[in-house]
Amino acid sequence: MGEKRMTIHVPASSANLGPGFDSIGLAVDRYLTLDVYDASNWTFTTSSPQLEGIPSGKGNMVYKVARAMAATRKKALPPCHVHMTSDIPLARGLGSSAAAIIAAIELADRLLNMDLTKEEKLRFASVLEGHPDNVGACLYGGLTIGMHTDTKTRIVNRSIPDVDLVLMVPGDELLTSEAREVLPETLEYRDAVQAGACGNVLVAALLTGNWPLVGEMMGDDRYHHPYRGSLIPGLSEALQDVSNYGVYGAALSGAGPTVLCLAPLGRGKEIAAAIQEKYAQYHVETAHPAISGVEVYDPSEKSVASL
Repeated sequence: MGEKRMTIHVPASSANLGPGFDSIGLAVDRYLTLDVYDASNWTFTTSSPQLEGIPSGKGNMVYKVARAMAATRKKALPPCHVHMTSDIPLARGLGSSAAAIIAAIELADRLLNMDLTKEEKLRFASVLEGHPDNVGACLYGGLTIGMHTDTKTRIVNRSIPDVDLVLMVPGDELLTSEAREVLPETLEYRDAVQAGACGNVLVAALLTGNWPLVGEMMGDDRYHHPYRGSLIPGLSEALQDVSNYGVYGAALSGAGPTVLCLAPLGRGKEIAAAIQEKYAQYHVETAHPAISGVEVYDPSEKSVASL
């Protein structure tokens, strides 16, 4: 193995929080890590069960995104050996693909000294993903509220909310593509206005720390919960029932099937244990909002850079 070039550390993320569909993201303290070494050929390895079976060469998603980023400056990537580790569950709604995209953009940026701004990284990642919620949280950390169109991407980043997170992770995967297929092409005008109002109030409640109102708005989503419930038996009942255990609110994490619960600070473990007793079909665990977004450790600099 050649000389170590860098380590890239990217948090997981939870998108939407209910009605903040495709716009709200929250960084979560689960991580994808890339240890990057000089090599004669592109090689990807892993020691994480979550990443078993990843392509070991140029078919790897990280390479494909990094190459695409490099191509925007007409540059070629030098070969590397990338060892990937992760505790982010795949296809569970915790932004595993978004973390890989942000890691790949940082990889290209560092290898080629591209000096990309955060705004440039966000735009490129959002074009790939189609929305800025997960990639924004992975890049910036904390809570992000964003918008994305064919011509621009904008984001507002706030510090982490004072809550614990409770994750209800089912054993079965749910691909984002499958979860998107059940969504309607259009909403009636009146329904769209009401759905947008819920999202607006959710943002205001998040920014002012009005957690009971946050929970109420999370449960009043009209964009995706009513439709994705058909893919996740018992979802509607679970989202309502968990409020009895002391959480502020619950929502599908991204496209699901993980359910994200916001709990009072310091009570996450107690609440998770109580929920686990009833919901044996889920693995219930605690987490916290991640303070920082992507970080890069460069051995030559002897420091960690939060980007």
